[in-house]
Amino acid sequence: MSPASSLDPKLFDETAAAVALFTGPEHRLVYQNAACCRMLGARPLGLPAREAFPEPDAAEFMTVLDDVVATGRPRQILESREPDPGAVEQARYFVYSCTPVTLPGGPGAMVVAMDTTAETMALQRYEALVSAVSQMVWVVRADGSAEEVVPGWQELTGSPWRGWIDDDWYAYIHPRDREGLGRAWRTTAAQEPPAVMEATFRVRTTDGSYRHMSTRCVPILHHGRAKEWVAATDDVEETWRATLREHVLARVAEVAAGSLEEVFAAVVRTVVPELADSCVALLLSHEEWPLPKNATVTARRVASAIRPGLPAAPALRGQSVPVTSTVREMLESRVPRTFHLPPAGRFPADLVPAVTERWLIAAGATSLTLVPLVVDGTVLGYAATSTNGDTPVPGPEDVELLRKVLHLAQRPIHRVLDLQRARRIALRLQRAHLTEPPTVPGASVAACYEPASSADEIGGDWYDAIVHSDGTLALDIGDVAGHDLTAATAMGQLRSMCRGLAWNMGPECTPGTVLAMLDDAADGLAIASFATAVHTHLRRCPDGTWRMAWSNAGHPPPLLVPARGMPHFLVGTGEDPPPLCVDPRTRRTTHTRTLAPGDTLLYYTDGLIETPDSSLDEGQQRLLRAVSHHRGEPLPELLRNLQSLSDARDDTALMAFRADPGG
Repeated sequence: MSPASSLDPKLFDETAAAVALFTGPEHRLVYQNAACCRMLGARPLGLPAREAFPEPDAAEFMTVLDDVVATGRPRQILESREPDPGAVEQARYFVYSCTPVTLPGGPGAMVVAMDTTAETMALQRYEALVSAVSQMVWVVRADGSAEEVVPGWQELTGSPWRGWIDDDWYAYIHPRDREGLGRAWRTTAAQEPPAVMEATFRVRTTDGSYRHMSTRCVPILHHGRAKEWVAATDDVEETWRATLREHVLARVAEVAAGSLEEVFAAVVRTVVPELADSCVALLLSHEEWPLPKNATVTARRVASAIRPGLPAAPALRGQSVPVTSTVREMLESRVPRTFHLPPAGRFPADLVPAVTERWLIAAGATSLTLVPLVVDGTVLGYAATSTNGDTPVPGPEDVELLRKVLHLAQRPIHRVLDLQRARRIALRLQRAHLTEPPTVPGASVAACYEPASSADEIGGDWYDAIVHSDGTLALDIGDVAGHDLTAATAMGQLRSMCRGLAWNMGPECTPGTVLAMLDDAADGLAIASFATAVHTHLRRCPDGTWRMAWSNAGHPPPLLVPARGMPHFLVGTGEDPPPLCVDPRTRRTTHTRTLAPGDTLLYYTDGLIETPDSSLDEGQQRLLRAVSHHRGEPLPELLRNLQSLSDARDDTALMAFRADPGG
């Protein structure tokens, strides 16, 4: 090459990049521009490169010079190096390239260096920042390739980082989360303008269990388009568990005043699909513990939930199943047990009833977990959960979490059980008092009692019927205010007192006098704060009619259904009678009426006609219409049909009297 085509060094005098030129076999330094002097410090011209750059770490640089001159191929050195730390004027970090050139003195090499201190320091700060947190940090590209900036995948899963978000990577994601995670990523990658993706998913760990991870992917923009995302992924298992606990408690609190069915329904709806594919809660038929050895024990299904996509639960006859020996052993040990179910063939013997086994097979169940339900040291029943299809079989940590979640409902369950025990006591007390009406010559008498449907509603309704020695029939119906055991106890006392007063005073004592004496005694003995009652005498006359005398203390009026004519309520003259236990000085009025053969009297409590959505007047009109429709029916059938008028929010007592049509 002629000197005319050689490189003129003056071209680089004002460039921002550091430029140095070397020539000859010893690579003598023949040129350095101002930027090179600032970056590396001024070096004597004319010296061989090894003397001009005596730093220990310049050996690699000498090798590069030799290679470029010998081969005639340029080299770019991507690694950075740190110059002499004692030369403060030198740049701390730089990268350089070496290119063969022709100089006026012959063949040579040109070295161009760039100061990368700012970029290097920024990178170091970023690496220090992400290393200071507990997150894994990835760089994900649109084609699915990825690299770890802050590692952690292998420590979490036991598998080396693969470098691709592919099917092998997704194999570590929980089967129930794969579709949602993939859909979220595809949606994010396709969006314009670029969006941030946030997702929570479960990852299989080294011991085979799953932990919840949360990731946030932020796009890195190049000319307004995202080709890369920085993903920060953190283990949020403990946070997820705390949130699940709060979720269960909130759901249970919403139904805390409800029945056991409502409480367990709230719990199983949380278990599915978060912890299992199906869950059924069953309560034992026996309250005593341990379970009797030689008695058949059943468990009643009170709540169930199934993941969408699985077959519907079997309709169990009576909602009860026998407690097998395997289940009994689990209940006695009070330790949950997980059974791996075969993909085909018979299940372990004596595990579940045949109807349940058929459902598990149809639903592709892979495991069944039994968890005892223990409240205040008493085993109430158990929960049965399953995993189905490709859902992983739960490990010990999963089962323990399931047990803790079920245990969160202990307080409201305890409350409901206390209410149920009190309710059973009250109902037994009421049943003991509400005996069958006596046989009455020339008439029919029937009565019934229906408790409220709510577990915490215990009423004070009552009725009574006695026959005096002269054949006079005394009928009573009443209602003590309140819906608890106190009301039920007061009911029993008032009924007994009224019965005793009516019997001892005899048929000649008017109903108004009997109620006045009852009012005085109830007030003096502080039996109740508020109660209503109707006391009636019915005496048969020689002509086949019946003479009726009654007194009403604030109770809904009796309903007369004549054999001929329209039904109507029996309301006495004057002011409305006040209830009992309001003012014992009240004078009680006795009213009279004659009943014809075939006439029917109906006594009832307000639970039959009162609802939150309508007034007492509207309820009485419904009763009139219903009685008109069923008036010819036998008394027991009539009472059963009238019970349908009640919305079952309150207990209801009904009593009916009918004079024989034949007189």
